Amino acid sequence: MKRLKVTLFSRYSRLGPSTRLRSLQYLSELEKRGIDVEVRALFPDAYLEALYGGNPQVAKVSAWRHYGQRIVELWRGDGHDLAWIEGELFPYLPYWLESMLGRSARPYVVDYDDALFHKYDLSPSPVIRSVLGRKIDRVMEHAACVIAGNPYLAARAEQARADRVEVIPTVVDEQRYATVNHDGREQPVIGWIGSPATEHYLLDIGDVLLQACAGGKAKLLLVGARPEVAEQLAGIDVEVVPWSEDSEADQIARMDIGVMPLRDGPWERGKCGYKIIQYMACALPVVVSPVGVNPDIVRQGDNGFLAAEAPDWLSSLQQLIDDPGLRARMGQAGRERVERDYSLASQVPRLADVLWLAERC
Repeated sequence: MKRLKVTLFSRYSRLGPSTRLRSLQYLSELEKRGIDVEVRALFPDAYLEALYGGNPQVAKVSAWRHYGQRIVELWRGDGHDLAWIEGELFPYLPYWLESMLGRSARPYVVDYDDALFHKYDLSPSPVIRSVLGRKIDRVMEHAACVIAGNPYLAARAEQARADRVEVIPTVVDEQRYATVNHDGREQPVIGWIGSPATEHYLLDIGDVLLQACAGGKAKLLLVGARPEVAEQLAGIDVEVVPWSEDSEADQIARMDIGVMPLRDGPWERGKCGYKIIQYMACALPVVVSPVGVNPDIVRQGDNGFLAAEAPDWLSSLQQLIDDPGLRARMGQAGRERVERDYSLASQVPRLADVLWLAERC
């Protein structure tokens, strides 16, 4: 039986969440389906560690060296049947140059889990908007298939006249997530997982959280935020813990309610709701902003609540804080939804089919 040889041109190695979730977690299962994937990351973990560890200038200078390494890899070639590209080959290079350098990466599929195109077409720089504003559309147009993490991204690919578009959500390996027992403990835990780049969304509902937790009725667990955030949530019992791949599932299992506040903007509409899926994998009820893909994941009153305004947030949180039975029912519905639609097991066959069909284009 023929095996499919794929070269994955990822943006990051395992430390990058988009790469880890959209491609790397699939590799062992794809191998069982006759698809061998060789990973060629543009930026190694050391780049991300410098970028987010207080040395962004060092990271930016090293980026050009990593570009050079990718050019060498492309020119050298490896006889792959198909290239699998995360977003683009060369961030901030114009399409004509990327196309010339990436000729050996054809045919290719390209994957998006956020609105990468808005980095260019909504850039505050008129030069970037002029030179790169339609770059991602060109990448999409010439792909054998565009894999989109949600309908917003898929709509952009269709607008770009992509030959084929498939929506594959960002998923979890549900076996890693233990389900929470909502046993009615006295002080339920409202939880949030994210990064310093997204913690401002949480602060947007700071007043709501203060009211919901008043009198010690609940406390707050933040995974991945900066420790200083606790100072901006004065009056709340807050615990801030660092994020790590090894501990994230265990930290979520310490929560009773998961929250994902968002602002309603073009970038946010491109998000894939991964935090929600993680919460639901642990059988947590969720309260989320009705932005982008969130209303597709959360069914109002079934596995969580959609909260557009501060009163909606407060009412939803208070109901869940006061009613452990409601938390349990919603949490179970969320876990079942994950197993059916947002689990690794449910999406591996679809991704394998996309890669096999793209190779024949």
